[in-house]
Amino acid sequence: MKKQTLLSLLFSLALATGLNGQIQNAFPGKKTRILFLLDASGSMVAEMGKTNRWAVSVTLMSRMIDSLRGVENCEVGLRVFGHGKPITARDCNDTKLEVPFSANNHKQFITRLRQIKPLGFTSITQSLLATAKDFPVDKTARNIIILITDGIEECPGDPCAVSEELQKKGIILQPFIIGLGTDGEKFKQTYSCAGRYYNAQTEEEFQKIIGVIVSQTLNNTTVQFNLLDNQNQPRETDVPITVYDAVSGQILENLVHTMNGKGIPDTLYLDPMRKYNVVVHTLPAVVKNNIELVAGKHNTIALETPRGGLSLKIGGITKYGRLQAIVRKNGDMNTLNAQDFQTTQKYLCGKYDLEILTLPRMLIEGVNIRQNQTYTVEIPNPGQLQLNITRDVMATIFTVKDNKMEWVAEVDGTKTLQYITMQPGDYKLVYRLKSETRTLYTKKLDFKISSGTNTVLSL
Repeated sequence: MKKQTLLSLLFSLALATGLNGQIQNAFPGKKTRILFLLDASGSMVAEMGKTNRWAVSVTLMSRMIDSLRGVENCEVGLRVFGHGKPITARDCNDTKLEVPFSANNHKQFITRLRQIKPLGFTSITQSLLATAKDFPVDKTARNIIILITDGIEECPGDPCAVSEELQKKGIILQPFIIGLGTDGEKFKQTYSCAGRYYNAQTEEEFQKIIGVIVSQTLNNTTVQFNLLDNQNQPRETDVPITVYDAVSGQILENLVHTMNGKGIPDTLYLDPMRKYNVVVHTLPAVVKNNIELVAGKHNTIALETPRGGLSLKIGGITKYGRLQAIVRKNGDMNTLNAQDFQTTQKYLCGKYDLEILTLPRMLIEGVNIRQNQTYTVEIPNPGQLQLNITRDVMATIFTVKDNKMEWVAEVDGTKTLQYITMQPGDYKLVYRLKSETRTLYTKKLDFKISSGTNTVLSL
């Protein structure tokens, strides 16, 4: 091999090596399984440089497998398609696991790879489907496919749909796809939906790509979440965050956002082989989907989360046991939170509507939450209505606003003594004895509730 070629290969592997010069797996205690899915269709004998695509593939893959020999917790496997039947057979099921996963199978891998000859048809979809059984059942393992092909699917099926389904089931992580000596743009349009696509027109490009892929496969990657205030500064913190796999929906991380001693968002380690959905559990939540990481680098993910406070208070010495306000986004009927009075809660900056569960209910619209400010809502201390009922009645409490009767509450007409906590104001009680059958026996009582006092009515 030329000196230039060797230097390029070593450079491409540099990201994956440690100080001792050996390739290292940055996922201790986790098995990484790399399945090479290799095209051995007839077109692989097409010229590439001074030889052909198949010879280049065999040479570079052999070197790569040999370099992985001493990597801890890393196993390799080989599935080949298009090598069992001639192209005239047009056999879409011509795919076979030639080297199963096992420890120390690198020599077997290289030996078998050099024995295979390209013959037949390009059957990518069926080969992808078959890989589901190639990986041992292990929910903790990282299962990765590196597909190397020089052709577009020649059989029925959709490689993108199969890849997505395998990822959704958690069988594999997002595959890598290397197109050899092909129309790069056409291949990219065809295969980018199935995985991370790379185009290699020359042997030199191929060796650099395969080195970078293995580097991404074995390197861990750092991430920080910048929770931005309204000045685009990462000053928000102490918020729960959930990280999901964007394809499978699996929950990967639950954490509370933290600033380190220097006031910088703390670092998290994530697998660069996945796409992520992130939910910041502010009120309301902030969501960012389909996040891709740059492997081997420190990634910063920014999310706009400016917040202010809402404080709910009751004047005086309250008779309420537990009082809550339903908090909704302004103009939206979906409940965002049920906040207790005598508490302060942070919300994203914006306008909110409050429905306070007093008697009568109170509606406060357009509460404006601003960055690093606390909006205080204080309601009067309630009073109490004492009802003494000597005979069963049917009774309802109303308030009169703008000459209209507004319902406040139904009264349990069977309880002889009851106390109802109410907001200060003027009210009307309309009732009738259950034993009376004529509407003319309906009676009305006007009464007033004052803060901190009892109002007694006898029916």
